[in-house]
Amino acid sequence: MTVYATFCFLAAAAMLITFVNSKLGKWQNTIAITAGSLLLSLIIVIAGKNGFTQLREIAVTQLTEIDFEHFLLNGLLGFLLFAGGLGIKLESLKDQKWEITVLALAATLFSTFFVGFVLYYICQLIGLPLDLIYCLLFGSLISPTDPIAVLAIVKKLDAPKRISTQIEGESLFNDGFGLVIFVTLFNIAFSGQPLTVESVSMLFLHEAIGGIVYGFALGLLFHYLISATNDHAMELLLTIGVPTAGYVFGGMIGVSAPLAMVVAGIMIGNWTRKNGFSKESKAQLDHFWELVDEFLNGILFLLIGLSMLQFSFYKEDWIIMLIAIPLVLLARYLSVRLAYLGFNRFRSYNPYSVRILTWGGLRGGLALAMAMAVPAGVWVLPEKNIDVREIILVMTYGVVLFSILVQGSSIVPLINKAKDWQNKNQ
Repeated sequence: MTVYATFCFLAAAAMLITFVNSKLGKWQNTIAITAGSLLLSLIIVIAGKNGFTQLREIAVTQLTEIDFEHFLLNGLLGFLLFAGGLGIKLESLKDQKWEITVLALAATLFSTFFVGFVLYYICQLIGLPLDLIYCLLFGSLISPTDPIAVLAIVKKLDAPKRISTQIEGESLFNDGFGLVIFVTLFNIAFSGQPLTVESVSMLFLHEAIGGIVYGFALGLLFHYLISATNDHAMELLLTIGVPTAGYVFGGMIGVSAPLAMVVAGIMIGNWTRKNGFSKESKAQLDHFWELVDEFLNGILFLLIGLSMLQFSFYKEDWIIMLIAIPLVLLARYLSVRLAYLGFNRFRSYNPYSVRILTWGGLRGGLALAMAMAVPAGVWVLPEKNIDVREIILVMTYGVVLFSILVQGSSIVPLINKAKDWQNKNQ
């Protein structure tokens, strides 16, 4: 079966789960799709253990051909981040600029090292010889909140404005900084070449600052292109050019294409929306991109659930997975709490802010894609064929599933309490 045929069947499965959920479950769509695909994975695994081994082999082969890492990082991510940027209101972003900056930079850095060092000491205690650099690598890929998961679940729950802006803005911007940390630690772990402060600084400038500058230039270009036509259909078609050719070109010149999509999306969603689009396009822009976002999110979260088929779970995998989930949550809480100790000196906040930012700091496909980039063959327990890649993947997968299924489905009461408090104190 071709990759295109597999993609079509995945899209159909995601739409079917969404339809059934709308009639029966009433869950948030991404949660329902992830749960449905996970259930399907378990059925295939059980069938394989009862003599239907060919079914699992076929499923794994098709998933391998799709190549989840490249499918997300070089395909879906541009569309999903651009759609997220379109929905950000610049006035709200300006009001929360310092909070978002601290959460996206300092909190991510703190969480990376906290997870890395604590995980290393726990591994020593349980007799798992995982080197510190690999523990830090896991910390770097799991610490940034996933913009796709956050925007797909938390954004639609109508959280109080200030909390919503913080969690959305942080998730959209911290992936650029998190990626620089991940690439730096990745090079230390696997390239064998020593890195200097100068080389790391240049990497950050090229990736992060370069991505912001490129995103601004891209947004400016498409603003003028959209403003130059009065054709309603052409205006909407031009927006597709940003996450397609614009995203690919960003990768070719070595800047952070994801960060560029966020910047370009914010520009077009604010500046061009006011001064460039025709009246018809203004009315349909959000509906058009909401449809694209829902469709691609459905496929992405279906793939997250089905990814379980590619793992071989050993006893050590289950142990380290159960350790990783509370550790990542603790790191998230401490990083947010420390940030708010500073924030509270300058203005007052909703008392539920720290809890919502902690529980709503979701992880998703982006962390899983980075984990899949770790090369195989660096053995931790060679007698059991367990390498660094498998351990990092299993920990990441456990955190991602817990994040989407448990945190995503149980955050509603917290948000409702925050809204009630805000309504009483306005």
